[in-house]
Amino acid sequence: MDQNGKGKYFVISAALLAISLVICSFVLAKPLSYYAASKSSITVTGSAKKQILSDLAVWRGSFYQESAALPEAYKNLKSDLEKVKSYLKEKGIPEDQITVSSISTMPQYIYHPNGTSTGQIASYRLLQTVEIKSTDVQKIAGIARESTELIEQGVVFESQPPQYFYTKLNDLKVNMLAEATRDAKLRAEKMAASTGSRIGALRSAKMGVFQITPVNSNEISDYGINDTSSIEKEITAVVNVEFSIK
Repeated sequence: MDQNGKGKYFVISAALLAISLVICSFVLAKPLSYYAASKSSITVTGSAKKQILSDLAVWRGSFYQESAALPEAYKNLKSDLEKVKSYLKEKGIPEDQITVSSISTMPQYIYHPNGTSTGQIASYRLLQTVEIKSTDVQKIAGIARESTELIEQGVVFESQPPQYFYTKLNDLKVNMLAEATRDAKLRAEKMAASTGSRIGALRSAKMGVFQITPVNSNEISDYGINDTSSIEKEITAVVNVEFSIK
């Protein structure tokens, strides 16, 4: 092949190679553009808050008697139980709402001066607990505060802090999650608009933990909080939502 022929051959080969590269680039670019578009998204966190009032209270109180003779301790404890039940009835608690525990018997041993037990029983301490569950939350709160009045009747009584619950929580959660999702959508729209974009379809939504805290509390936990110490509570629902971007 002469020089002119070789020159023409190289020119044609270079042209064909260039055309091939352009075609390959176009073919590869299209899937990549579709892939990039499919991955264009925004993830936001939405939340909703609501104040609720507890509609169920659970309260417990305990009392005990101690005597060197077990029958005497039992007799005195039985008398105390009648005083406790009578007191609660006077406060407006029906007897069928009063749950009485079984008696716990705790022998009290004699100890040597060095702190070791002699194995001899000095006395018997008998303990019993009463529990009340009621939807009259304020009444239970009052009884919990005032029940130490039983001490004036000779009952060694200890009142525990009441626990307060909201029994319609499962129904409320559904509405709260819907509110939190709407909040997330609004945030996503504002963020997208600031860059000249629009949000598209919802891609995924992940529910966060619920925080049930006393009103005006700043306490949070990764595992969620379920406050039972306060009558007035605040529930916070959180969702993490991903939207496509147009």
